Amino acid sequence: MWFKSNIQGTPRIVIDLSDQMAYFYKGGRLAGMSPVSTGKPGHRTPTGNFRISQKKYSHRSNLYGHYISPRGYVMRSNVDVRRHRKPAGSRFRGASMDYMMRINGPVTMHAGHVPGYPASHGCIRIPWHMAKIFYAHAKVGTKVSVVP
Repeated sequence: MWFKSNIQGTPRIVIDLSDQMAYFYKGGRLAGMSPVSTGKPGHRTPTGNFRISQKKYSHRSNLYGHYISPRGYVMRSNVDVRRHRKPAGSRFRGASMDYMMRINGPVTMHAGHVPGYPASHGCIRIPWHMAKIFYAHAKVGTKVSVVP
């Protein structure tokens, strides 16, 4: 939900892991909020204070995705290239991470499926329509706080 597109001021994002919510502030005033899906057990989203270090409209994961046959069919889905061997003749296609904003090494905020509980490999998934808005209003250097 985006409340105020005309608010001026420095943007800041707060990710609340317990609520599975993202809050977007401008000039200290709440401008919008959205449900998110953060890291599942074993892949927890790190807490702390970060800054957006990179933005990329269309991005693909280099760790998670699918193995694709030479004919273009998915041979194996939901792979982790560090754990799952690539079948002979296949190629890797990384999971889509559109509206990607990098906040901490491999951890990003990006558009994706938000089932209502922690389900990611550590990233912060946000629904497509809200990812587009957050992406448009945040810039490289925007502060991001991830709180328990």
